Amino acid sequence: MRKTAIFKSDVFLMHDPGPNHPERIDRLRVIYDYINRAEVKDKFIFPDFEPADISSIERNHSSSLVQRVSETSGKTYDFLDQDTATSARSYEAALLAAGSVTRGVDLLLDNEIDNGFALVRPPGHHAEKERSMGFCLFNNVAVAALYAQARHDLQRIMIVDWDLHHGNGTQFSFYNSQKVLYLSTHQYPYYPGTGALQEVGLGDGEGFTVNVPLPGGLGDSEYAAIFNDIVIPVGRAYQPQLILVSAGFDIYHGDPLGSMSVGPAGFAYMTRSLVELAEEICDGRLLVTLEGGYNLKGQREGALAVLAELIGEPLDGEGTGGYLDEATFAAFANNHDSHEAIERARQTANKYWKI
Repeated sequence: MRKTAIFKSDVFLMHDPGPNHPERIDRLRVIYDYINRAEVKDKFIFPDFEPADISSIERNHSSSLVQRVSETSGKTYDFLDQDTATSARSYEAALLAAGSVTRGVDLLLDNEIDNGFALVRPPGHHAEKERSMGFCLFNNVAVAALYAQARHDLQRIMIVDWDLHHGNGTQFSFYNSQKVLYLSTHQYPYYPGTGALQEVGLGDGEGFTVNVPLPGGLGDSEYAAIFNDIVIPVGRAYQPQLILVSAGFDIYHGDPLGSMSVGPAGFAYMTRSLVELAEEICDGRLLVTLEGGYNLKGQREGALAVLAELIGEPLDGEGTGGYLDEATFAAFANNHDSHEAIERARQTANKYWKI
């Protein structure tokens, strides 16, 4: 069993965007309730972590944005944009979420853990340099990548974003850079409107943004093909020193904000593929961070599938938690679905990576 860290805190349950908001507290509570079971909790490490310092946040965000978000502290209710609301402790939760992933980077690079999952709120991948948006206050994954560069001098970081929505904030943070490879699968055209096939990076960063825009309705087999034919080959060509994942469970079948059809087996396969890639290339250094997901059953099942694959075994004696048996994994591994959207994305990536 691998040394897998879970980064969790009740502070993340204090961020409350208001009644009937999709990004509600129960999204995290349903996961916490399961992993708090003794037979599950004993399989994981639960490191202490502190809020990110402002200098870490300002590597990715402007001081004016940090100031604006800080002004929400103590206010019962505030709006950063039409979708992004805050409560009295949202700023505290956002700093702590960013602090969890920088702590995760340190633990990975110091070989104190094998991999980890930051089960945090608010999410982050839509937050841009100058604005919070799309339920996101600060961009947790981007903060983690820039911290890894500054603190550990990493030169090649791979970010895989399987959220339903394109991570515009993350893409724009590294659009001109070769030091971060950003690869996103997402429903398109859809919020926030970015992530087209031709968005491949600029200048020195050309080719280091790989977008896989998809129609709705795709499920486990199609996502397995994306990983088999694009994500893993590009990652193997890039040879990252660290892999970060923006894990959105809003691609789950039945999610109210999307129309994908991924189930627990799909999440498990994507995770195991990245675990194996990380073990092959970068000493297993893999840090997963929670993004979207608005169907509570999907949120729970997806997160448990990821956790089971991170440790490398079922989460309890009943064999639950989405851990794939070898026959199912092998079937997915041999899947090379020829859906036209996947093939277009593969051909575009092939211009830069020869996959």
